[in-house]
Amino acid sequence: MSRFSSCILPPAMLGILGGGQLGAMFTVAAKTMGYQVTVLDPDPNAPAAQFADRHLCSAFDDADALQHMAKCAAVTTEFENVSADSMRWLAQYTVVSPSGDCVAIAQDRQQEKEWIDRAGLVTVPYAVISTESDIDDSLKKLLPGILKTATLGYDGKGQKTVDSIAELREAFTQLQHVRCVLEKKVDLRAEISVVVARLNNQYAVCFPPAENQHKNGILAYSLVPARLPQAILKQAENMAFKLAQAMNYQGVLAVEMFVVGNDMQLIVNEIAPRPHNSGHYTLDACISDQFQQQVRLMCGLPPAASDLLKPCCMANILGDVWPENGEPDWNAVLNHKTACLHLYGKKQVRPGRKMGHFTVLAENTDQAWQTARDLHLHLQNSAQNSCSTALDKSC
Repeated sequence: MSRFSSCILPPAMLGILGGGQLGAMFTVAAKTMGYQVTVLDPDPNAPAAQFADRHLCSAFDDADALQHMAKCAAVTTEFENVSADSMRWLAQYTVVSPSGDCVAIAQDRQQEKEWIDRAGLVTVPYAVISTESDIDDSLKKLLPGILKTATLGYDGKGQKTVDSIAELREAFTQLQHVRCVLEKKVDLRAEISVVVARLNNQYAVCFPPAENQHKNGILAYSLVPARLPQAILKQAENMAFKLAQAMNYQGVLAVEMFVVGNDMQLIVNEIAPRPHNSGHYTLDACISDQFQQQVRLMCGLPPAASDLLKPCCMANILGDVWPENGEPDWNAVLNHKTACLHLYGKKQVRPGRKMGHFTVLAENTDQAWQTARDLHLHLQNSAQNSCSTALDKSC
């Protein structure tokens, strides 16, 4: 008999806290594997709701909704800003993966950095600023730097670049005097991320590290394999494994890292206790994907193989490429033989909002990246041309 014979098997009901695009992709993976899914999300138009068996349209700490979630065979989350206390409460009645304690670590930059230190890994030099009295000349050694709110920051939000003590004071005021972390700017050569799928010390794999390109604080492209020495990529994988082990993490964990200086030192930037935007390439370019792994791990199954099948580049599609009226011109992406389009079904479009992504497969990373940029430029130009046409007709 298999050592995994006591695992949660289809057609069990799985629960997920959050119904955005990550929740939707999780739900599709779970349904494809034969499971049922309950989604808890207060948004009546949550993307995951259209795929789920049941949508609990309630707050994440709603007592009645949590009672229903507690009846699921296992529960996970699609984002870290869900109530960690709710996850701890659910753990009394069902399997919760990752744990509420691990989610709480990822919710707080200070705790996050302390756990990275505890694992014996390097972080960017930093200081915690809780009150204005914490700001003095001793912080000059961390300037120029980036002031970040300790909680609730994502995609560049809740961050201010500061070059002097005076600017630091002003930024702290602009951030409403909430507890912050001041991080020293580093000689950044590249940004990479590693998605780990861990059941326990015996069963853990990671997907190939992605090289990430950002624009305005939001991920724009993920290139795989990353264009870095193999020794650096292997070190990144080992560091991600080490951090997951230190946290006793069960589930999918994304670890973002900086490659710094001429000696290409690896520094851990932050973690996400869930599938990650930079791991979307796994949907089309790997033996398994990060959402299938999320399902497997919460059900107590060992992670599947994570090998890369083809070099690729994932490109985010933001609301910026939507014309004033109608939809973007998807022809170029859909007619490309190795481009895979994923739209998230969000009803409201706005600049900077993640509306979808596409992944291009190619013979090498540079070719995939070039093609992805060309296709993305086509989307941008078609939106601009549409706006120009609408202006011409109004004249």
